[in-house]
Amino acid sequence: MLKSILVGTSLLAASLMLGSCGEKAEKIQKPAAFITVQGQDLIKPDGTKLFIMGTNLGNWLNPEGYMFKFNKTNSPRFINEMFSQLVGPDFTAEFWKAFKDNYITREDVQFIKNTGANTIRLPFHYKLFTDEDFMGLTANQDGFARVDSVVEWCREADLYLILDMHDAPGGQTGDNIDDSYGYPWLFESETSQQLYCDIWRKIADRYKNEPVILGYELFNEPIAPYFPNMEELNGKLEDIYKKGVAAIREVDNNHIILLGGAQWNGNFKPFTDSKFDDKIMYTCHRYGGDPTKAAIQSIIDFRDSVNLPMYMGEIGHNTDEWQAAFCQTMRENNIGYTFWPYKKMDGSSFVGITPPENWANIVYFSEAPRTSYKEIRDARPDQIMVRKAMMDFIEACKLENCVVQEGYIQSLGMKNNN
Repeated sequence: MLKSILVGTSLLAASLMLGSCGEKAEKIQKPAAFITVQGQDLIKPDGTKLFIMGTNLGNWLNPEGYMFKFNKTNSPRFINEMFSQLVGPDFTAEFWKAFKDNYITREDVQFIKNTGANTIRLPFHYKLFTDEDFMGLTANQDGFARVDSVVEWCREADLYLILDMHDAPGGQTGDNIDDSYGYPWLFESETSQQLYCDIWRKIADRYKNEPVILGYELFNEPIAPYFPNMEELNGKLEDIYKKGVAAIREVDNNHIILLGGAQWNGNFKPFTDSKFDDKIMYTCHRYGGDPTKAAIQSIIDFRDSVNLPMYMGEIGHNTDEWQAAFCQTMRENNIGYTFWPYKKMDGSSFVGITPPENWANIVYFSEAPRTSYKEIRDARPDQIMVRKAMMDFIEACKLENCVVQEGYIQSLGMKNNN
């Protein structure tokens, strides 16, 4: 009798200990639920399908000239140099700090949610994760702080987030959009490739357990069609992608990785191995042209051949009627979409920024000849005026002062198809 009591007591104690440890382990080790790939579909943790609909936070962490109404001054490097010539490097640094603090905020992300969106694509410059000179900082860049904020805001708004390296080391495109030196040096530089892998490894290690992040887009619109050795460069694309995937998989096996086609994310012929990783999806871009299925048939054919998800990462700059027709085409063919961009000067976006008074003087300086110091001096306008115009732009870019483009938003059909 005593023996049975002792055995029972021991079993009870063991049971309580295991239960206690189990509860603690659950709190510490409970796995986060991530979006997964199932054939051509994305599947949410509850087992339902995710059809991506949303927008891009373009211009915020990778400034582009046309969004400021600049033409010649069209890359982040050119814009920063022009501002520094215009008002000096210190005031330029103050402007960039205010720009990053105000251009996209928690209120913007909540507004995006209210449009019916379920996903945000966040373009960023690789320099945000280095000690290189970028947007007013020359060391200790704030990339993680900025992305952490967007992750938090998306979690609050119940939105998914795609991280897009829009500007890769050395340049992956060879045009203004990648802030390069006019050629996609990434494909020929082992040093740039190593940095690209190192940055993605750091990003993936930080966010490996973050389910708000849908996936990592390794880089944007590789290999512009201008180069005589384009086909040779195309032949290197998949291998460069594999290097980035391998770096991420050293620390993160949870997240999907997105691969864009060559020549503006439109040419998928360079891809020959779709099975090297089990969490891959592809991303295409398109601006203008026929809004019917015929215009994207080659993309649909590729998607069907690999039986993996395809998503339209960028589209826009068109009439509301064209956008509505093309959204219908994408929905009918199971291709999710994030429109470009969320915010810029004037229309063709979710919200428009009204140019402040005297902004035209800054545009004039950006277009003026500035190849010599004399030309810079001759073109430079009054400092009080242009510095006020730059700070007025910061006020104008705040959501409360933007113009909501209702017809544009309605044309995307997100509330009716979510």
